[in-house]
Amino acid sequence: MNTPTIKTDRLILRKFLENDIEALFLILKDKEVNKFLPWYSLKDIEETKKFYAERYAAKYEQPQAYAYAICLKDDNFPIGYVKVDMEEHHDFGYGLRKEFWHRGIASEAGKAVVEQVKKDGLPYITATHDRNNPRSGNVMQACGMKCCYTYEELWQPKNFLVAFRMYQLNFTKGQDWIYQKYWEEHPNHFIEEL
Repeated sequence: MNTPTIKTDRLILRKFLENDIEALFLILKDKEVNKFLPWYSLKDIEETKKFYAERYAAKYEQPQAYAYAICLKDDNFPIGYVKVDMEEHHDFGYGLRKEFWHRGIASEAGKAVVEQVKKDGLPYITATHDRNNPRSGNVMQACGMKCCYTYEELWQPKNFLVAFRMYQLNFTKGQDWIYQKYWEEHPNHFIEEL
């Protein structure tokens, strides 16, 4: 199962295609949209083509992946992305062009992808967000995730200290089971009262 197309009330979630490079560049060039993400905003189409090849085309060659373009139904033009990684952490993440913020689009897309990975048998998903970006936590909560702990990390490639909140949603694991890798890797960790 690799990024099966999903339709919601307002959205089409589908694979990025090679002819979506311009749309992907619109998402990835914005400094504000990419402020809390583990890469710098992209400068040109060539960087975008490389990003697409590494983070989308390569994933689409794997047996199972979830690497979606978020498109509005009326034009099927990518305005964001949502993904769940297949590595051990099953990291959930998303991004959205800022002119589409505050409309519930990220939550609508996220909920649909969470349902898909649950149906496909993933045992759990995790997600992290910078404590200085609480709206990201709101999306995670809207998707049914709960904050388990916070840890501090010297974040690369941007090289500054970040307090990350680690969210999780279990499907086949017991509800009390918590993914501990970030807690164990980062000695400055704690549980916040949210």
